[in-house]
Amino acid sequence: MGLMGSLYLGVSGLQTSQNAMNTTAHNVANIDTIGYTRQQVQQGTRFYNTISKNKTAISWQQLGLGVNYTNVKQIRDVFLDQTYRREVGRSAYYDTSLAAIEEVEDLFQELQGQTFSKSLQNLRDSMEELAKYPSDSVRQGAFVQRCYEFVSRSQAVYTGLSEYQDDLNYKIKKQVDTINEYGKQIRDLNEAIRKIESGQVEKANDYRDQRNLLLDELSAMGTVRVLEDGAGNMVVQFEGYDFIREDGINKIELQEDPITGFYTPYWSNLAKKTTNPDGSQTVVSIKGAEVFNLHQEISAEGNTDIGSLKAMIFARGDHRATYKDLGDGSSQGNAQYNNTISQSIIMNVQAQFDRLINAIVTGINGVLKDAADAATALDPGSTYLRDSNGNPYQIFNSITGEKDANGELVLSTQNLIINGELKQAPSLLGFIRPDGKEDQATVDRLRDLFKEEKYVLNPNVQTKNNFMDFYSSLIAQVTNTGYVLHGISTNQQITVDRTAAAREQIVGVSSDEELSNMIMFQNAYNASSRYINVVDELLEHVISTLGR
Repeated sequence: MGLMGSLYLGVSGLQTSQNAMNTTAHNVANIDTIGYTRQQVQQGTRFYNTISKNKTAISWQQLGLGVNYTNVKQIRDVFLDQTYRREVGRSAYYDTSLAAIEEVEDLFQELQGQTFSKSLQNLRDSMEELAKYPSDSVRQGAFVQRCYEFVSRSQAVYTGLSEYQDDLNYKIKKQVDTINEYGKQIRDLNEAIRKIESGQVEKANDYRDQRNLLLDELSAMGTVRVLEDGAGNMVVQFEGYDFIREDGINKIELQEDPITGFYTPYWSNLAKKTTNPDGSQTVVSIKGAEVFNLHQEISAEGNTDIGSLKAMIFARGDHRATYKDLGDGSSQGNAQYNNTISQSIIMNVQAQFDRLINAIVTGINGVLKDAADAATALDPGSTYLRDSNGNPYQIFNSITGEKDANGELVLSTQNLIINGELKQAPSLLGFIRPDGKEDQATVDRLRDLFKEEKYVLNPNVQTKNNFMDFYSSLIAQVTNTGYVLHGISTNQQITVDRTAAAREQIVGVSSDEELSNMIMFQNAYNASSRYINVVDELLEHVISTLGR
């Protein structure tokens, strides 16, 4: 190769070393940038000029054209990325579930300075005091007052649970909006990366970092699976369905329940729609288009315990639960409970709490009705424990007036109201039989309501409790669930931290390593520069000395 051609060798060395130093400086400058992936320089040889091909020679006679700056690649581990995103999603699921159970604990432990258990104890104590002096108007007034306080405190708890459902509902909407926004950003980054890398010369590594960071954030909200095609597009599945494709995104929409206002996420392109005369479309049904199946079993083995969005939807449930959701004791009722509310933190507590309230109020009403009916059986004209219309006095009534299949009032916590007549004049109870004697038997039955052990927490529990033990069992269940979730959440965070540390060892920037690379490339740059100086001196010598 002539001296002029030799200059190309030095120039290629200068260019390659300069680019390598720029890449190293870029790594160092982003050492604390969140989501940045370490970039590594790849170098290769330029084409060779073949002078001759002699079959008798050991090799062809060739002249090299120098070094080439072939690629700048990101150092990532696909397996660690998948593991990290899965474990982050699982951690988010249990963190969200733990926050929900802690909210429930707060509702029961402290409500405006008074615990609910206190109102339950006060009601029991008032009934015991009434049993001592049934005809005492003061004790009758205290009993009715305690019933009123009991209903107020019960409704405060139930309202608190319902308001937390509404809070979760709002968060669900916000998170779905965030997911759709992330999808749009990833789609735009796909397009930007494709444009930059279409020339197969430059790599859009910084855009790739932004995309990977969005995928990390997205993985905390649900199960994410990613696949990069040959054009640089990142195809993303969310909860097993194509979310981001080469040609766009499948947006997640929300259907609002007209009664509760609860949102149900669904895939817009899977919903059944009808076209209106003006060309617009109306959703007819989202059956089969739901993003989440509320009846699936949550387990680590099936990887169904992933994502904060799923955790919020499961914790909230799909309606406000009542005692009727616990079933009627039949196998069909038990199956309905297990398929609908057993895995929902809020709905499960709502239903069990409502069962306690329903059992207490129907028990008290039932005792009063039985006493009135017994008096009527002896004397058809008796007005004992009956109002002016001849109906048995009922301390607890329903706001809605809804009745069950047996014609009995549906007394759920949210629709309870105290009998206004008895509230104004508790002495109407009297507890004086038509024969003028105290009705000790009736007040004893009221007192004994709190002693009867015949109530189970839910269809999956066999232990029978009285009212006080039922409430204690409910609180113990909430506490134990919180304890278990706290342990899982803590252990899961350890797993996430370890996986993140292992991934950081791969993608993270080491200042010591980068400084070593900087010195190496700088030396290579200096060597190329000295090589050019030597060739320059040779050319000058040939031209100025030998050319005379």
